[in-house]
Amino acid sequence: MLLSGREHEFTILIVIITKYVNACCIHPRKIMDKKTNIGTAGIIRKGKQILIAQRKKDSWMEPNKWEFPGGKLEPNETFEDCLIREIREELGITISIDKLFMKTTHTYMKNNEEFPITLIVYLADWQEGNIRNIDCQDSKWIDTKDIKKFDFAAADILIVNKFLELI
Repeated sequence: MLLSGREHEFTILIVIITKYVNACCIHPRKIMDKKTNIGTAGIIRKGKQILIAQRKKDSWMEPNKWEFPGGKLEPNETFEDCLIREIREELGITISIDKLFMKTTHTYMKNNEEFPITLIVYLADWQEGNIRNIDCQDSKWIDTKDIKKFDFAAADILIVNKFLELI
């Protein structure tokens, strides 16, 4: 069966997207499922410290809990670009991406409905800027040994545990 030029271009595009997504550890159906929210998070390093952020007290999703900063993926955005943008918008600093650390999923409940999220987590490094808590209640550079002293959001606990295996 011969494909028209447009159908052939579309097929090639799907193959490229599928290969890219699979390389980033996400199954294509997860991205296409509108019920799953895709986001990024960063373990941002500065010397021997890492950056954590505290959710706002009026957040519907675990207010006042600590997390690795990041945010929601926008259309036509790579995971790396998403993390860099979110950190700049929410904390006012510039980071560079080192490498993919892990992928994790968690389901929150919102109004008795499931709210599944998939987080693509990167190791990243602070490059410049002073932190401003633009879209969080608080943020801190902490020594990695102190990470267990903070009350992390449920979606971030698996990230904390895997990170502790490295140190």
